Amino acid sequence: MSAKMKIKKKDRVIVLAGKDKGKIGEVKAVLPSENRVVVSGVNMVARHTRPSQANPQGGIVRREAAIHASNVAHVDPKGNKATRVGYKIEKDRKVRVARRSGEVID
Repeated sequence: MSAKMKIKKKDRVIVLAGKDKGKIGEVKAVLPSENRVVVSGVNMVARHTRPSQANPQGGIVRREAAIHASNVAHVDPKGNKATRVGYKIEKDRKVRVARRSGEVID
């Protein structure tokens, strides 16, 4: 069983480790069972595809591969720096907050 994911789809994140360290992108998909996320423009891989009806040409297609969730962090809304995520009850709703600035993320 995996731990609770604090990263959701459409969040802005920064890469902390790996070949794309420092890049900022938007989360396209979250894979909680594998504890991984897919970030736009990060961890690009070349996929060799054979011709099909959808892609009659075939060839090499570049796309994003999943990256481990521990290698990304939220981007603080008040600047382009990494921040941890906390939770706060606001008007009977649980919201995510950036620890660095205290700004609401949701």
